[in-house]
Amino acid sequence: MKISVQSIYEWYGKLIRDPKYRWWIVLATLAYLVSPIDLIPDFLPIAGQLDDVFIASLLFAEVSQMLIGRIKDQRGTRSTGSADDASSGSTKQASAVDVEAVSAE
Repeated sequence: MKISVQSIYEWYGKLIRDPKYRWWIVLATLAYLVSPIDLIPDFLPIAGQLDDVFIASLLFAEVSQMLIGRIKDQRGTRSTGSADDASSGSTKQASAVDVEAVSAE
């Protein structure tokens, strides 16, 4: 069985995006980072810190992507006629409206 960094990243990302397990995974990751029990012990000069850096970067990347997604969702649900848009002088492109044509005979 060959395990790659990409497969670990995808597994972790899928698991942390599941709302049922999200906070458990975040807490478990933080506990792993502060715990003296590691996959590679920290007393080894470089390798001991690399696993912690890898896990911390996974956590940071996934949490930041979730926050960016949430911010984008909130901006998408905001009303389009805000005062900021009118004061900035930006022009909005009109959207097309489909209508059914009926002949008047």
